[in-house]
Amino acid sequence: MEALLYFIITVGILVFIHEFGHFAAARLCGIQTDAFAIGFGYRLFGWNKVTGFSFGELPKDTDLQGHTDYKINLLPLGGYVKIAGMVDESLDTEFASKPPQPHEFRSKSTLAKVFVITGGVLMNLILALAVFWGNNYFTGKTYSKTTTVGYVAEASAADSLGFKTGDKILAINGKQMKYWEDIRNEVFIAGMGLDLKFDVERNNERTTINVPRKKVPQDESQGLFLHTENLKPVIGDLLKDAEADKAGMQKGDIILAINDTAIYSVQQSIAMISSAVDRDISIKILRGEKDTLDIAMNPGSDGKVGVILGGYIYLGETEQITYGAFESLGYGFRDMGNMSALTFTMLGRVITGDVEFKRAFGGPIKIAQFAARSADSGLQSFLMFLGLLSLSLALLNILPFPALDGGHLVMILIEGAMKREIPIKTKIIIQNAGFALLLVLMAFIIYNDLISM
Repeated sequence: MEALLYFIITVGILVFIHEFGHFAAARLCGIQTDAFAIGFGYRLFGWNKVTGFSFGELPKDTDLQGHTDYKINLLPLGGYVKIAGMVDESLDTEFASKPPQPHEFRSKSTLAKVFVITGGVLMNLILALAVFWGNNYFTGKTYSKTTTVGYVAEASAADSLGFKTGDKILAINGKQMKYWEDIRNEVFIAGMGLDLKFDVERNNERTTINVPRKKVPQDESQGLFLHTENLKPVIGDLLKDAEADKAGMQKGDIILAINDTAIYSVQQSIAMISSAVDRDISIKILRGEKDTLDIAMNPGSDGKVGVILGGYIYLGETEQITYGAFESLGYGFRDMGNMSALTFTMLGRVITGDVEFKRAFGGPIKIAQFAARSADSGLQSFLMFLGLLSLSLALLNILPFPALDGGHLVMILIEGAMKREIPIKTKIIIQNAGFALLLVLMAFIIYNDLISM
C-alpha cells in the first residue's frame, strides 16, 4: 500500500506537470482546451464553470461553452489535455466535418503547433532542471576523498584486468582523478563506449592498465566494478523472525567483518555467510556513528540468515562542496546532459541487443518500488528520483513514435513543409497503430516487472 501511495503521488505530479505544459501552451496560443484529465477511463469527479463540481461522467449533450472540464479519471497511469481541433488519444474527429475555427489547434501556425505539442516535454525538463539546481544549491555535492582501490575480488573483472588492492588511480584517458566519483563518472558516463587507459600508482611506481570497453560491466547492478577503500555493505532490510532478526541485527547496520575477516563487498558477505552451513558465525557491525557490535548467529542448513543487503556506505574522508545560484544552474544543466546521454546510450544498447530490455525499462511496479524506497530515504532522495523520472519522461516522449509527443511533432513539421494538413483518416490510422503498439509495450513492461519481483 505504501508503494502504491507513492506511485500515485509520483505519477500524479509528473502527469500534472506534463499536461499543464500542453494546457498552458495551448491557452497562450488562444486554443480551446475541452478537458484536463489526470488518469484515463471513467470520470470519477471533476469541475468546470458550467456544471460546477460533479461526480461521474458528464451527460453527452453537455455544452461546456468553450470552458475546460478538469477531472480525475479511474486509471492513474497517465493523463491528457483534450485540445480542440487536434487528433489525439481520444480519437475525437467531430471537428473534421466543419471548417477550421480560430480557437482550434488546426487553424494555428506551425510554430504555435510546435510550441503546444512540446509544452509537456518542456515542463518536464524544467521540473528536472529545478530539482537538479535545488540539489546543487541547497545540498551541494559530497565527494569521497580517495582514488585508491580498496578491494579486488578474486576472478572479478577488475582482477582479470590486472587491478590490485591498494592501487591509486591517478588518471583515466589522460584526465586527472581527484575523487572516487570522478572515476565512476569517467568509467560509466564520460567514457561510455570508449576503451579506457588507467594511470595507476602501485608500490610507489607508476603503471598503466588498458581496459577494453567490452571488459567493463554495462552497469554495477550485479556488483561494483572497482571498490574504493573504506567502502562497506549495508543491511537494507531483514526478513521478520529470520536468524538475523532474532539475533538483534537491524536495518541500516554496516557490516565490518565476518569471523574476523574484513568485509568489503556484498558478494563477499553473501559468499562467507552461505559457506557457513550449520556453523556459528560472528558478524561485526557498525550501528550509528560509533557503536560497534559483534552479533552471533547460525546460517542453518540453507546458508541464509534473512538479511537483504541494500548497497554500500563510504566511511572514509569526504569533502562537501557548495555552489552559488548560477553555478548550481550550470551544474544542473550538466547533470541533465549526462543523464540524457546515458538514457539514449542505454536505449541504443537495448535496440542493438547489448542490454536486456527488462534491465533498461521499468513499468508502474518498478516505479512504485523505487518511489517508496526513495521516499524512505528522505525528501531529498525522493525529489531526485522525481527529477530523474521527469527527465526520462521528457526524453522518451519526444521520440518520433506515433501517439507520443514526438510523433505528433513529426506530423506537424511534415504539414508545415507541405503547407497542407495530412488527411484526418491517415492521422487516425497512425494514431491507432501507435497507441496499440504502446499498449503492447506497456503490457510487456508490466510483465517484466512482475517476473523480476
